[in-house]
Amino acid sequence: MFTIDDLADRLGGYLPQDEIQQVKRAFYYAEQAHDGQRRRSGEPYVTHPLAVANILANMHMDHQSLMAAMLHDVIEDTGVGKEALARQFGKPVAELVDGVSKLTQITFEDKAVAQAENFQKMVLAMSRDIRVIIVKLADRLHNMRTLGALRPEKKRRIARETLEIYARIASRLGINTIRVELEDLSFQALHPMRAERIKRAVSSARGNRRSAIRHVQNALQTSLDEEGMPATVIGRQKHLLSIYKKMRDQRKSFAEIMDVFGFRIITEDVDSCYRILGVVHNLYKPVPGRFKDYIAIPKANGYQSLHTTLFGSGGMPIEVQIRTREMEAMANNGIAAHWLYKAGQTEHPIAEGSHARARAWVKGLLEMQRHAGDSLEFIEHVKNDLFPDDIYVFTPKGDIMELPQGATVIDFAYSVHTDIGNSCIACRIDRHLAPLSSRLESGQTLDIITAPGAKPNLAWLNFVVTAKARSAIRHALKHQQQIEAVQLGRRLLNKSLADFETSLEELPRGPLDGLLAELSLKNEDALLESIGLGTRVAHVVARRLLDLQHGEERGAGESERSSHGPIVISGAEGMVIKFARCCHPLPGDPVIGHLSVGKGIVVHRAECRNLGELRNDPDKLFALEWSDEIEEDFPVALRLEVESRRGLVAELAGLATDAGANIERIGIEERDARLSIVNLTLAVRDRVHLARIIKRLRNLSHVGRISRVGN
Repeated sequence: MFTIDDLADRLGGYLPQDEIQQVKRAFYYAEQAHDGQRRRSGEPYVTHPLAVANILANMHMDHQSLMAAMLHDVIEDTGVGKEALARQFGKPVAELVDGVSKLTQITFEDKAVAQAENFQKMVLAMSRDIRVIIVKLADRLHNMRTLGALRPEKKRRIARETLEIYARIASRLGINTIRVELEDLSFQALHPMRAERIKRAVSSARGNRRSAIRHVQNALQTSLDEEGMPATVIGRQKHLLSIYKKMRDQRKSFAEIMDVFGFRIITEDVDSCYRILGVVHNLYKPVPGRFKDYIAIPKANGYQSLHTTLFGSGGMPIEVQIRTREMEAMANNGIAAHWLYKAGQTEHPIAEGSHARARAWVKGLLEMQRHAGDSLEFIEHVKNDLFPDDIYVFTPKGDIMELPQGATVIDFAYSVHTDIGNSCIACRIDRHLAPLSSRLESGQTLDIITAPGAKPNLAWLNFVVTAKARSAIRHALKHQQQIEAVQLGRRLLNKSLADFETSLEELPRGPLDGLLAELSLKNEDALLESIGLGTRVAHVVARRLLDLQHGEERGAGESERSSHGPIVISGAEGMVIKFARCCHPLPGDPVIGHLSVGKGIVVHRAECRNLGELRNDPDKLFALEWSDEIEEDFPVALRLEVESRRGLVAELAGLATDAGANIERIGIEERDARLSIVNLTLAVRDRVHLARIIKRLRNLSHVGRISRVGN
């Protein structure tokens, strides 16, 4: 069994003796704190923190991380508090332990909520010290290695969470050794039979192809030696989940996947990487379009390497990765390489760059967290943001921006800055104007055009792919709706106060403060927002304000609603005035407003049947009238009975366009062999504009009855 002395011997290779002694002291403290506790397997509990510290030692992590690994379950599972740990081992170690610990003090009704809250807490701790997540990944790796003692359903739940969150985070931080093992262990827990079959098939295939692999490896090594290139060629092994995903996604057989030979060439410097590339391209013909230069443009996690695919003998594909020793360390350890070089007291640009990128990523997580409505929404954003294939685009100044596959102009704008995204109105891609929904491709140069006062559009949520853009748009729309609800609430309350010959501005401050205290609201805007969103009725609020002003209750019959003129609508009020889809009101139609909870005022035509039951609640109905200065178009639905004929749709579309209307939707139902029903949705200016279009339609000989749809 692995002991603390074995760990101390391993640490002796890169840590000074005084730091090793501190790690040992943390172990003995944890051993005492966990005394009597056992794991599900029956082993003493302290074997788990010792194993976690051993994983970190393999990555050459610093002594504080190792101490945190020893103590990471002390706060959660024993009576020792964070303050006690800080006194014993210092504040940095206590903060690390607290960041890794779970939220056991809070009980959640839903396990998904609990996991999301745990992850949020960990992100906050990561923002203070990135080592929190490295210790957590090592903790999760050892838990995955020892899943055997758990119930099958718990195994699957932990494996799914590991695959969706922790393996992806390991990938994002470039810690490839941990990512691969987490993925394979999760795959084995979720699909044990499939994993076992693939494992046996891999073992068999490797044995059958041993001579072919050795032949290619020797040919590559010999060519490099002849050219005087100092490099080592090693075989690259595919892991189980990678094979399974390729078989499933590419619909290939196991034999087709394993038919690709993979090799890694490790050399001394960047210059040698490119020279070796020339050597292997001379030896074997390269496959067109399969070369990637991740040295010039590293991946988001700091990964650097040259990738090329070659035609081997008999057309057999050979995948080759060429990198330096430092790049190999980065590929395996990712951000942990920062401490590897730090332990050797050497600054290394690759490791430092990876650390900076990781901190920038965590900063982005914190921004998403501030914008997210709750912990579940936040963790969904994180899942969506974790690690699709990347594309690389350029700013006008030549800076490289990294975005996920399928990203749009809006995603790019928000990746530059949230304010740029919120105010963007147009974009030039390679100097040509392009729609904001355009999907981006690697190598394009983007120039975002902004305008003061511009606002995000709800429709953007239909095509953005990055979590940062999605959460920022939702946050901006929520803020926009809040402002508009306050404005509408003020109008509604002043209209009700006008019935009592006063206004909000004329009321003394005392009654308003009294009502805010009575309703437990923070400020006046909160009250007005609740009125604008329909959660409170303006007339009731107005009466209560006057009751408080006069210091007495008014009789219910004393202040019936009077008519001080309808509310004027212009169609540009934003998100708190909506137009009913059931009856499609147009300027010129008599209209009534219904106050709907959470939506604001919904505008209906006065004869709309959906208002039937609502008429019994007059406090929620408002007289409305159209402004004389409406400039936008409104949808209207028409139903036409027409004779079936060729070119019918084109003829109707041409007529509508000539009349200055846009067709939003058109559908044809066959009534019988001679007649068809056309359902037509047009965008028109007002009722007069609609009448002019209907008149033109009636002039067509094959058009019979025309009716406006609306219940």
